[in-house]
Amino acid sequence: MHTTFAPVGRIFYGLAIAAMGALTIYYRTFPYMLVPPNHGWLTDHLTPMYVSGGLLFLAGVCILLAIKSRFVSLVLASLLLSIFIFWFLPYELLVSPNYGHFGVWENAAKELALAGGACVVAGDRRLLPVGTVVFGLTILSFGIDHFLYARQAAGYIPSWIPIHLFWMYFTGSALFGSSLCIILNIRRNGMAALLGGMILIWVFILHLPKALASPAGDPGGEITSAFLALAYCGIAFVIAGTRPGRAPSQVFVLE
Repeated sequence: MHTTFAPVGRIFYGLAIAAMGALTIYYRTFPYMLVPPNHGWLTDHLTPMYVSGGLLFLAGVCILLAIKSRFVSLVLASLLLSIFIFWFLPYELLVSPNYGHFGVWENAAKELALAGGACVVAGDRRLLPVGTVVFGLTILSFGIDHFLYARQAAGYIPSWIPIHLFWMYFTGSALFGSSLCIILNIRRNGMAALLGGMILIWVFILHLPKALASPAGDPGGEITSAFLALAYCGIAFVIAGTRPGRAPSQVFVLE
């Protein structure tokens, strides 16, 4: 099980990062969750968008193909964590009028989840536990979101699936329970595998259809969400494929 999940997870994560870079170039703006809103001072200039998108795409390809992926993943993790600390936190606390509402922090949590995932994918033995816990905490926050905003978000579930509200609570419980197991190292490998499998199902039955149905002028919102879910799936699979006491780099070649 271990040798199967880890490389698949790395491929999923790398593919998602590369796709976000490509979307940045195509739409000439950052994916909605990568940086706080109101960044027109940056997106009004094409050069930073093309450079940022190109670097993201290159990082994703390196991770995907296992080309210096440990180094690239560590650089990516540092960048994403810096964005969270020096951009998201000041924005939410000093600019956003609703920083006390839990749901307002959702995009910051999504960006932080990618940062934790980069630490996991890097395979550094010292950073692996940190990345795993950070990712687990963000998944925990998403589980809480499912309970707090179940009625508002129930319409996002495909119409052919009955009892929308039940599935919102079920999914929230699954996210909450699996995240606690990952954080507390309670059957971590198995629970991470189940979490990754559940998210992969969402990619196909929920995110992919919405991405295909999104209008051509949509600045990548639904497409970004689909690849973001794929990144979460990949992170969970890498955690699932990590043997106790060993970094994933010892399971598959990263360099």
